[in-house]
Parts: sequence; C-alpha cells; structure tokens
Amino acid sequence: MLAETICSAVSAAGLGIAAVTAYRRRFLAATRIAAYSLVPVGLVLTGAVQWAFDTAFSPSAWVGFGLLGGAWLLFMTTRFAERRRGVPTRKERRAAAAGGGNEAVEPGASAPSLGAGARPATPQARPKNPRKQQAAAADDDFSDIEAILKKHGI
Repeated sequence: MLAETICSAVSAAGLGIAAVTAYRRRFLAATRIAAYSLVPVGLVLTGAVQWAFDTAFSPSAWVGFGLLGGAWLLFMTTRFAERRRGVPTRKERRAAAAGGGNEAVEPGASAPSLGAGARPATPQARPKNPRKQQAAAADDDFSDIEAILKKHGI
C-alpha cells in the first residue's frame, strides 16, 4: 500500500513538472517528462511493484538468488581455470575442425607434417640490390610532399 502511494505521488509530481515545462513552450521535453512520470503508475497497475515487494521480503527468494549467484560463481571459476590451463575455446575448436585438423603431428613437432600432396613453400626471391629499392621507396614518399609544395607554389 505504501509503495503504491509513493508511486502515485512521484507520478503526480512528474506530471506537474511536465505541465510547467509545457507552459514554457517546451512541448517535446514536456511530453518526455510526462511519459517518464506515467511509468511508476503503470508498474503499480500491472502488479510489478507488488511482485517486487513480495520478492524483496521473501526469504526463499533470497535463497534462490544466492543459489543463482553460487552457480554463476562456479561457472566463471571453471571458465577461468579452463583458460588458464590452455584448453581451446569453442571457437578455436571449430576453426581447427574446419581447417582440416586431420594432419598427423608428431608429439614433439612444432608444425604439422606435410601431407602426400602438399609441397613445401618456395622461398621468396630476394631483391638483387636492396639499396635501390629503398631509394625508390623514399622517392615515392617524397613525391607526395613535392606535389603538395608545388601546389602551393613553394
């Protein structure tokens, strides 16, 4: 009964503030304030306030919240331990299954062995004169700056 009275008073005060705001010709803000002020009365009329009141003062409800919190704590502890131990996540397991995870890997190997049809990667061709490439890259960088300077007449 007290909660319903408080909600009604809050709604009445909000509607009063909305009326003053509308009197100042700020109709959009007044409409928004009126909408917010009608929420507490709507919650009372739907019974949500009574449900929350009954839940807040019910010992069995608090035991249920405690059990839910304990379950969540156990779940998060196992997730933390799983990640710390290095167990792959669900996404990693799916990626490994989709990526052809049937290659044979020796226990001490750092990479999977080559399959029957796989070829080793060919090494990339090294540039004959790396200084020329660096000079060409530097010219490309300065060409932008030169274009800007020419544009401004410098």
